[in-house]
Amino acid sequence: MTRRRNVLPRVLLVPAGIAVALFSLPIVALIARAPWAELGSILTTGDTRRAVGLSLITSLVTTGIALVLGVPLALMLARTRLPGRRIILAVCTLSMVLPPVVAGVALLSVLGRRAPIGRLLDDWFGVSIPFTGAAVVIAQLFVAMPFLVITLESALGAADRGPEETARALGARPWRVLATVTLPSVRSALVAGTVLTWARAIGEFGATITFAGNLPGVTRTLPTETYLTLQNDPDRALMLAVIQVAVCLGVLVALRRRWTPAITGGRP
Repeated sequence: MTRRRNVLPRVLLVPAGIAVALFSLPIVALIARAPWAELGSILTTGDTRRAVGLSLITSLVTTGIALVLGVPLALMLARTRLPGRRIILAVCTLSMVLPPVVAGVALLSVLGRRAPIGRLLDDWFGVSIPFTGAAVVIAQLFVAMPFLVITLESALGAADRGPEETARALGARPWRVLATVTLPSVRSALVAGTVLTWARAIGEFGATITFAGNLPGVTRTLPTETYLTLQNDPDRALMLAVIQVAVCLGVLVALRRRWTPAITGGRP
């Protein structure tokens, strides 16, 4: 049997190894320094339980809203000849690359008490959104929903439309085609985008603390709790950080084969 020749120069192993170290060493150090013996006491403290509970509730609400809004948006972008489609897609996914603090400032500029929409909501309905639980959900939605949109839009663009055309030719109504053919054909991308959205929402920090603040039990999510704890109790902050790393790593490992083909348009 002929041995397979190495197709890459060996010198590339050096920068590749540095890149791996750049990604892995901080995580390894975090896990090594975490006070594992105190895990039980840290998880049962009132502040931790409130932060975890708030993060779970808001991230699940955010994910539900993202599905209601993001799936139609992805369908529109993938299956219609919308004028300015590329610009709309760029705008709708811009928050993926925006600095989180900038995202929070942008939300304040439109929903703050002195902002146009924020002032109307306050004057007409007595509703103030910043520094409330609703602000947490809006901040998470702003930065997390693009993961669902871009994943699902890419999968829809690469999917075979033959079964849909056959279903329509047989007399199936548009809603039936959507529910029984279109969405099932991109089920993996839909699941991946949903879970990635949830993971991004539960880990959101910058936009949340800027737009929603850090009120205990109201807007103080787990990432915010970790940041504030780091200043007074570094060991507890390390343990909280490890918990969040475990959640995110688990999501990425579980979805590795699902979200990569979706984002790359079906390429392995």
